[in-house]
Amino acid sequence: MRSLTRTCGLLALAVLLLLSLASFYAPSRTPAFGGSPLSSHQMTVVVFPSSSSVIGGPSLSAVFIDLVLTAYGSPAVGLGRALVADSLRFHIDDVYALAFFLHESSFGTTGVARFTRSLGNIICSGYATCFQGFRSYASWQVGAWDWFRLLASEYLPRGLSTVQAIVPVYAPASDGNNPASYIAAVLHAVATWRTGRVEVA
Repeated sequence: MRSLTRTCGLLALAVLLLLSLASFYAPSRTPAFGGSPLSSHQMTVVVFPSSSSVIGGPSLSAVFIDLVLTAYGSPAVGLGRALVADSLRFHIDDVYALAFFLHESSFGTTGVARFTRSLGNIICSGYATCFQGFRSYASWQVGAWDWFRLLASEYLPRGLSTVQAIVPVYAPASDGNNPASYIAAVLHAVATWRTGRVEVA
C-alpha cells in the first residue's frame, strides 16, 4: 500500500512538472496593434517600438528602403541612398521618414505628392516653389532633404522629438487630420519594417 501511495505521488509530481515546463516553453501572446481606419487590410500582430523618438541614425538600409518602394509601385524607387544620407546628416532615423511618406501619399502614388515629389505634403509657407498650397520639389531627393531639414530645424529645437509630439503639430486636427490615427499608422509601419517585413499589413 505504501509503495502504491509513493508511486501515485511520484506520478502526480511528474505530471505537475510536465505542465509547468509546457507553460514555460509555450509561445507568449503578443497584443495586436495596427490597422488604419482607412485600410481594408486585416489587423496583424506587431509589437510597437519601445521608443518613438525620431532621433538617431538610419535603422533601415538603402537596399531595404528601395525594396519597400518597389513593392508599393512608388515613383520614388531609388530614394534609399538619399534617405540614409539625410538620416546620417540630420541624425533623424530614416524609418520615420519612410513611415510619414507611406501615410501621406502611399509613397508618392496618391494625392498631390504625385506632382510635388514631397515625402510629407509640407504646407508652402513661403517656400520658393509650390503647387496647390504645398511645397514642390525638382526631385524626390530634394523633397526628402527638405523633410529631414524641417524636422531638424523646426521640431527638434522645440523639444518635439517623438512621433506622439510631432504629429499633432505636423498634421493638426484643425486641418481635418486625425492625429491619433496618424500616430498609430506611423508606429505600426516602423514596427513592421524593423522586423524585416517589407509590406505593412
